[in-house]
Amino acid sequence: MTDAQSRDAGDLARRLAENAEAVCRHYLSAGRRHGNYWLVGDVHNTPGRSLYVRLHGGPDGRGRAGKWTDGATGQHGDLLDIIRESLGLLDFRTVADEARRFLCLPHSEPRSAPDRRNIAPLSSGTADAARRLWAMSRPLAGTQAETWLGHRDLTRLSDLSSLRFHPDCYYRADADSPTETWPALIAAVTDLDDRVTGVHRTWLARDGKGKAPVAMPRRAMGDLLGHAVRFGAVSDVLAAGEGIETVLSLWEVMPDLPLAACLSSAHLAAMAFPPTLRRLYVLRDDDPAGDHAVTTLQARTQEAGIECLVLSPRLADFNDDLRYLGRGAMRAILHPQLAPQDVARFLLPVAH
Repeated sequence: MTDAQSRDAGDLARRLAENAEAVCRHYLSAGRRHGNYWLVGDVHNTPGRSLYVRLHGGPDGRGRAGKWTDGATGQHGDLLDIIRESLGLLDFRTVADEARRFLCLPHSEPRSAPDRRNIAPLSSGTADAARRLWAMSRPLAGTQAETWLGHRDLTRLSDLSSLRFHPDCYYRADADSPTETWPALIAAVTDLDDRVTGVHRTWLARDGKGKAPVAMPRRAMGDLLGHAVRFGAVSDVLAAGEGIETVLSLWEVMPDLPLAACLSSAHLAAMAFPPTLRRLYVLRDDDPAGDHAVTTLQARTQEAGIECLVLSPRLADFNDDLRYLGRGAMRAILHPQLAPQDVARFLLPVAH
């Protein structure tokens, strides 16, 4: 391993260790938490209790988070090793790119890239850049972002303080591509204290009636793990899903229900629970990754003493239900899936 790779490995291992439990839940899903440790059979995610991963460092500085030992074999390492062994990866670059994918960091530079040793750490840089982009964005009213959301039948936009618009948001497909500018819907990713930790960008066509004709019209940046795009104030009940438009579809018929868009199935599975949360609704996406997120959240909520209910759309997702079936059908689809006390509390009457 080169010096640059060693620095990169150290930085990635530290970031993973800061989110050790989320890493374990994703790559060692056959295990479970026991106190300050994640217990599983081995690095290949076999059920058992031989391998233990420390989730938090000790107050005296001993016992670093993310370090693991297999009591049966004597193997030990960090969370990069867990990713490599659990997925059967071979070279460092592939392992590092998988770690970046999980952490929602940009992929590594090409092999011919210049030395970056004097550049600030990526996490603070991308989070700071996300906050700058958020500060430069403006309200939705009268913009292509409002047009885009309207084309998704999303019309309750006046109270959406977590969404803004940027008229000329930079886009570059990769390091070798030219920079373009497109209008973009900007969503603030926040922690439980409402601090902006990242942003999600949806680049739009010039008329706002579709996504921009680029290779990847949706991207996130900043510190995302455990955080979400939030709609409504935190309370004892929360509904969480992956996509912004999917989550906002519930806002159309349940505007008083707090919502969270976690942006991916991995981040949905690793979402942080508000301390006041007593019941979580999970918006299920009809795919294997969505099913895994539901299973993971059901286990986590059971451990935390939180009731977990799954909301399933009739079509591919709730935005399809809203667009093709309408608000009345949405209400009928959701009504039997809600806890009885939440029907009167959150679901708008038919007249609306």
